[in-house]
Amino acid sequence: MNYLKTTLLLAGMTALFMAVGYGLGRESGMIIAFFMALAMNLFSYWNSDKMVLRMAGAQAIDRAAAPEFFDMIERLARNAGLPMPKVYLMDNDQPNAFATGRNPENAAVAATTGLLRRLSPEQVEGVMAHELAHIKNRDTLIMTVTATIAGAISMLTNFGMMFGGGNRDRDNPLGGIAAIAMMLLAPFAAMIVQMAVSRTREYAADRLGAEISGKPMALASALATIAGAARHIRNPEAEANPAAAHLFIINPLHGERMDNLFSTHPATENRIAALQALAGEMSEAPRPATSSGQGPWG
Repeated sequence: MNYLKTTLLLAGMTALFMAVGYGLGRESGMIIAFFMALAMNLFSYWNSDKMVLRMAGAQAIDRAAAPEFFDMIERLARNAGLPMPKVYLMDNDQPNAFATGRNPENAAVAATTGLLRRLSPEQVEGVMAHELAHIKNRDTLIMTVTATIAGAISMLTNFGMMFGGGNRDRDNPLGGIAAIAMMLLAPFAAMIVQMAVSRTREYAADRLGAEISGKPMALASALATIAGAARHIRNPEAEANPAAAHLFIINPLHGERMDNLFSTHPATENRIAALQALAGEMSEAPRPATSSGQGPWG
């Protein structure tokens, strides 16, 4: 079913890309847009992990660099029935994390140094189990590909605005006003799709991550701590590359509201409420969603 959803989403995004191409250049524009979309899909499939890790300033580590953290990931991956992913650290004081990779065999998880300093071991375990859940659900590829195509649509429409938006002759079936409307609405539509994908899949990853770690309230506590920190601790790499913000467990953009239509993440309080309900299902006594202080790796 996940493969079907991925295929349908990619097909829909490609169709949107082609519609923009048709609006700008009729049949020839649509053909060019199709091949551009195909190239984007292939490039994203093979290079999404490298792109995201480079944008985030993540550095690969081994067990010698952070033995407790590395062992934690290995244990959680085993619980999830996943191959051991590559492990990365980002030198960033904002507590946050993400996962990337085209499939479980070529996956990576990345955490900020702030996550290890500011959260307890149980909270970190909950966060990293959430990221492994994204890998197990095969979310990382589709979310990166969607972001790439959305960016490509914006690039295409900006190109059209510069070189084709003023074309009002009868060769343009939409006319000048309609062509401009297409240029404005197409990237907006792509953005909405990207956000919808991220918002719905965060709940699924929260649930599966809690099941992997067996500690839903540890994840709930971590979400509250990270959301609070993100309001006053900047993430310069994320600010410079906002298209990748949806990959993080909590929106890393400074001052970004979490509960509006344009957020890439569901409201944190809603995620915590869902985890509290899951804790009840798992017969775990709920604990307050607050930070327990310094982590052991700081």
